[in-house]
Amino acid sequence: MPPSDFTHPGNYPRSPRETLAGYVIAARTLDKCRAAIAGTLGDYKFDCPLDNFFFDFTGLTAESFREFVSTGADDEEVADWIGENASSRERHEIIQWNNDMRGKRICELPVALQEFLEGYIPQFIPTNRPVYVWFDVYDIEEERS
Repeated sequence: MPPSDFTHPGNYPRSPRETLAGYVIAARTLDKCRAAIAGTLGDYKFDCPLDNFFFDFTGLTAESFREFVSTGADDEEVADWIGENASSRERHEIIQWNNDMRGKRICELPVALQEFLEGYIPQFIPTNRPVYVWFDVYDIEEERS
């Protein structure tokens, strides 16, 4: 299991690009949920706008997700639970959503999130590192790319 103590420098949740149960964002959401339960979330947020893209698409709620994760379920068990509880989708719909999320530009996000990122990016992303898509913000800041 990835670290779930984000109070220590260098410990990060998984990239939003990583998949769990076939969905991008899900693995990262799980990491943050585990940290929230353990009280080691640090500056991260569970049930944030990024997590909510996943919850909205799957029809899951942060509350039900957290309740299941709090049982101590491992990644495979959480993946199975997502598969059993998510809204029924055709494989091509999930693929299309994943690709849409991977390629989502800042200008395609809700205005409130654009406004937040307008200040966040200059504060936390080096000026020599261009942000092409939303997921770049996480991967650059967390030293994955």
